[in-house]
Amino acid sequence: MRITSIVIAFAFFLLLLTWLLLSGLYPHYARYDRELQALDECSELERGLNREVLTARAGLSRNYDALARMTDAYAESLDRLREAAGTDSEESAAIEVLAAGADRQRNFVEQFKSRNALLRNSFAYFGMFSVRLAASDDRPVAAAASTLSSAMLHLTLDTSPDAVREVKDRLEQLARLQSQPGEAESVQAAVAHGGILHDLLPATDATLKALNAAASTREQDVVRSLIMKHQLAERASARQYRILLYAASLMLLAALVYLGLQLRARAVALRRRAAFEHVIADISTRFINSQHHQIAEHVESALEKLAGCVGADRAYFLVAGEPKQIYRWSREGAEFPPGWPGRAPELAPRFDQGEDGIIHVPKVRPAHLDAPINLLVDAGLQGWLCISNSCPNRTHAILGFDALRAGAFIPRAEVSLLRMAFDAIGQAVGRVFLQREKERLEARLQQARRMETIGTFASGIAHNFNNIVGAILGYTEMADAPVSPGGQPAANLAEIRRAGERARELVDQILMFGRRGEGRRQRICIKALVAETKSLLAASLPSHVGITVSETSEMTVVSAEPAQLQQVILNVCNNGAQAMDKPGLIELQIGVRDVTDVLRIGRIGIGPGRFITISISDPGRGMDEAMLQRIFEPFFTTRPDGNGLGLATVREIVQEHDGAVEVQSALGAGTRFDIWLPAVSSNEPISAPYAPGVAGRGAGETVLVLETERERLLRHEEILAALGYEPVGFTELHEARQAYALRARFDAALVCHQLGATSSLDFATALHDIAPNLPIILATPSARDLNAPMLAGSGIREVVHHPLTSVELAGALSRCLAASLAPQLQS
Repeated sequence: MRITSIVIAFAFFLLLLTWLLLSGLYPHYARYDRELQALDECSELERGLNREVLTARAGLSRNYDALARMTDAYAESLDRLREAAGTDSEESAAIEVLAAGADRQRNFVEQFKSRNALLRNSFAYFGMFSVRLAASDDRPVAAAASTLSSAMLHLTLDTSPDAVREVKDRLEQLARLQSQPGEAESVQAAVAHGGILHDLLPATDATLKALNAAASTREQDVVRSLIMKHQLAERASARQYRILLYAASLMLLAALVYLGLQLRARAVALRRRAAFEHVIADISTRFINSQHHQIAEHVESALEKLAGCVGADRAYFLVAGEPKQIYRWSREGAEFPPGWPGRAPELAPRFDQGEDGIIHVPKVRPAHLDAPINLLVDAGLQGWLCISNSCPNRTHAILGFDALRAGAFIPRAEVSLLRMAFDAIGQAVGRVFLQREKERLEARLQQARRMETIGTFASGIAHNFNNIVGAILGYTEMADAPVSPGGQPAANLAEIRRAGERARELVDQILMFGRRGEGRRQRICIKALVAETKSLLAASLPSHVGITVSETSEMTVVSAEPAQLQQVILNVCNNGAQAMDKPGLIELQIGVRDVTDVLRIGRIGIGPGRFITISISDPGRGMDEAMLQRIFEPFFTTRPDGNGLGLATVREIVQEHDGAVEVQSALGAGTRFDIWLPAVSSNEPISAPYAPGVAGRGAGETVLVLETERERLLRHEEILAALGYEPVGFTELHEARQAYALRARFDAALVCHQLGATSSLDFATALHDIAPNLPIILATPSARDLNAPMLAGSGIREVVHHPLTSVELAGALSRCLAASLAPQLQS
């Protein structure tokens, strides 16, 4: 667009100069010269006509050829004058007046020619007869003839009335004389021709006078003045056009000088840009060919080169975040002041960055008190150039240049190349970050693999230990049935059962740590969950430990598995209680936090979004930095009776819920755990706590039991029989299918398969296919991998923990049977 405008402007100037040149060349000068030449010819020819007429009158010219030629030439000159005047109406009118005068002169010339010819003829005869009479012997006739000749001669010179009367008198005198008979004819001829001369000489002189009076000198002067006026006007106009041409030429010269200066500046800028691009290309090449441990040195070298191209005294590249990365360079004697450039990321958003994200402040001048430029003044800067990344999802980074001398920076139009330099340095620094992140992820991957191995190993041990615990609890319940309460055997069996329950809880923690999954999540209120957990803690915490809860007024709804989340709170509070040697309070604070950007919590990044925080603080012994680094490691504990799975399970559960755990502690200052959980909308209904039904004894209902191991099957049957049910056990699915086909009457089914939850679900699904209305209870060591749709699709009504306990199994059977009888009672 700019080039097109320049071309149009130059074309306009060329057309203007051409028009001014043509207008300033006095284009009609030839016409005026032709007019003046024709007018001069007319004047000369008119004088020539007068001269020829006088010559003819004087008798010096015997023919009229010259008069004819001059008359024709006069007419041609007038024609040329008309032609040269063209369409100029004023000149044409004056020329026509001149032509009319010329026509009158032509008529007078014709009259003169006719009269003068007759006059010459009469003069010839009059002279001949006069000479003859003057030689007459008759003295009166000779005297009268001589006197007449003298008077006639005087009349030729003076045609005044006196001379005319004189000639007339002499003619009459001659005519009255009585001449001799031989001279009478001569007297008559002389008198006749004298009379002609008497008449023609005054008329001819009158014609000459009229011809002289009809001279067109005044008309010629009028025409000449018009021509000269127009000529002078056109000359003045041409002079003005030449002045305009000169001015336009000066303007064009100024424009050419300006364009030349612009081209020179552009050439200098292009050379500077080429050098700049060469520097950037060299920087990029060095970054590409360097190892990640050489990047820092190359970045400082790149900053030095860029500062030289920009004209800065200091240069730096800063990446915000934790930890903050700063690469800097300064010339000798231009050290960075305290706090700079650390404040640059907070200062940059307060300036207008434009679309390219570049802040260019060539001159730093103090402004009003609240102006951000005053911060640059405080830093001692005379100019500031800053380039920041414009992508909001990336870590904020800036490339800055400080000038300590006024007017040192390059123009604003040339700083766009710094965007490429920023990208090159940013990518190089990003390589360092990615390499460190890669090393960190590799370390975490190795740690995760070790933890996965530990989890798998622990899960295998837990499964085998679960069978042993199941046998202990099962035989304990069977042994406790015939024992009367209140005795020492009942107390011993109760202790055995209590130890078995603790062992089962330990197995649950090991299985939960070793097997990850979403579990059956539901929308729960943290306030209600903490209130329920507080009642449990009040009964389980030591007497010297109290607990207080501080709640927020906002809604605190999360999507989680209530049992797991409750376990997180219980584990953290129990750890805090065990760390308190003196009486004190464990404080629970429930809050809501809005995160606008990614927030680093430990090694985890969360957000953006709304989060519910559960802060648990204790005034216990606290931990040092080395202990803080290992508290979440599985099986790491500082207590002789600890198992090292409490906090490891806490972190696993919280991370599976897309949250994070933050720990703050110091020796002798207590510990604070901040649990961050993503909040969900509070508009949907919140799941109510599940209230188990009242467990009761059976009334002989038939229960189908599916268990792959014979020994466990026998224990399950004994537990069911002790609860008042009639168990029918099978170790194979096809046996259960045949029995159902033959008997076709079972009140409930218990599926206990120890090969994992997936196999248990397969068994339950197969059983549900042959008995769609049969309520099925699933016994599994862990229900973390199960969800409601999966259970409903398999026909499972209840889930109980394996190994089985009488209370839990009785409650599940009671609810299933009650649910099955409800439709029958309604019908």
